Amino acid sequence: MKKLIMLAVAVCLVLALSACGKKEEASAPAPTSNAASGSASAGASNELKLVASNFKFDQAEYKVKKGQDITVTLENKEGMHGVEIKGLNVKLDGSAKTKTFKADKEGTYDIICSVPCGQGHINMKSKLIVES
Repeated sequence: MKKLIMLAVAVCLVLALSACGKKEEASAPAPTSNAASGSASAGASNELKLVASNFKFDQAEYKVKKGQDITVTLENKEGMHGVEIKGLNVKLDGSAKTKTFKADKEGTYDIICSVPCGQGHINMKSKLIVES
C-alpha cells in the first residue's frame, strides 16, 4: 500500500513539474491591438493582451487609463498558464481566455499566474497600473 501511494505522489509530481513544458492546443488566434506595447490609451481598442511563457509575462507592467472598459486577453505562448489580477476580480484560465472589466480605481494591481506551472511559478508576476 505504501509503494502505491509513493508511486501516485511521484506521478503527480512529474505532471506538476512538466505543466509549463506542454504546448497548448491550437486555437483561434488572439485579436491584435496596440496594447501589446504594455498600455491601452484613449481611442485605442482598450484591449490588454497578456502573453505568458515559461515563468514570465511579456511585460513587467501594463498601463491602462482609469474609467475605461478593458478587455484582458491571455495568450499562452509557451506552457499552460492562467491569470489573476488581484483586487479587480479578473481571472483567466483554460476555460476563459478573455474578460472585460471597468478600470474605475487608480492604483497598482498584482498580476499572477494562477495555474501551477513548474519551478518558476512563484516568480511569475507582473503589474497592472491604472492611471488617470
